[in-house]
Amino acid sequence: MHLGPHLLPNRLFVAPMAGVTDRPFRQLCRRLGAGYAVSEMVTSRKELWGSLKTSRRADHTGEPGPIAVQIAGTDAAMMAEAAAYNIDRGAQIIDINMGCPAKKVCNKWAGSALMRNEALALEIVEAVVAVCAPRGVPVTLKMRTGWSADERNALRLARLFEAAGIAMLTIHGRTREQGYKGLAEYDTIAAVKTALTIPVVANGDIDSPEKARDVLAYTGADALMIGRAAQGRPWIFREVTHFLATGEHLPAPTVVEARDVLTEHLHDHYGLYGEASGVRSARKHIGWAVRGLPGGEAFRQHMNTLERCEEQLQALRDWFDDLGQTHHRLPPLAVPAANDDEAEAACAA
Repeated sequence: MHLGPHLLPNRLFVAPMAGVTDRPFRQLCRRLGAGYAVSEMVTSRKELWGSLKTSRRADHTGEPGPIAVQIAGTDAAMMAEAAAYNIDRGAQIIDINMGCPAKKVCNKWAGSALMRNEALALEIVEAVVAVCAPRGVPVTLKMRTGWSADERNALRLARLFEAAGIAMLTIHGRTREQGYKGLAEYDTIAAVKTALTIPVVANGDIDSPEKARDVLAYTGADALMIGRAAQGRPWIFREVTHFLATGEHLPAPTVVEARDVLTEHLHDHYGLYGEASGVRSARKHIGWAVRGLPGGEAFRQHMNTLERCEEQLQALRDWFDDLGQTHHRLPPLAVPAANDDEAEAACAA
């Protein structure tokens, strides 16, 4: 599918997740079949652009295009300036965050809280599009179905956003009130798709090839966005792509392949964060990878005591080698459970 001047190789995208979708994780998912990946949200607060956290989030070194950067904030002028700043540093697509449910973000009226102030939400979109359009940079937006069950306004906002120049719209099928709990609903996404002419992307609870097929069929969406199901299971993108094309399942990765994929990811991760921060932030990725596997919980607890990159890598290799003595291919992995506390921690990180 096309997004502005960019031809995307498929319609399966990596969701922007604070504390997760850094450059190493985006590149990992792209190598394993994702057609498009959006960065973690970058603040529109100018005084924070020089911070270590923001500089890491804005690092796209060696990343295949198109480079998509998500920006977050509450002031239209600041958001427009943030868009220009990121374009100057390589962004080819700007995504506006109106979907984050974290209290830290919503308490400042950013993220999904913007859906409660439709005038401000539209002002932000118009300001960002005005900066990006002359540069040939498409503006996309990710939002939820609304603030709460009684305040579902995604359809009304979607029409306003399309008229204001948004090039693609992603909808997570939950309200902000739900966080990541309960089940995603797809009726709202289907209604938005019917009403708009721009591409609409469905997001929420897409955790298997069959679910991907069913959500596409039910909503008529142009593409799918996968988030939590890719944590510890980045090969889900190639599994879904293969299934949608053939109706057949790919075999699970071999234990050796999983070990090598995760080892390569850790090398990239350490390269971005350095040893002290890299070892700590890699723990969640390793924990997701071994979750639900035989002996995985005991290994996770042991791994959390290690403080050096090489120790962590060697422990991971040894654990997978032991697993390979009894399993040629990976047993099924548990999909990470909904956890609003983890989302809060990631946004605060």
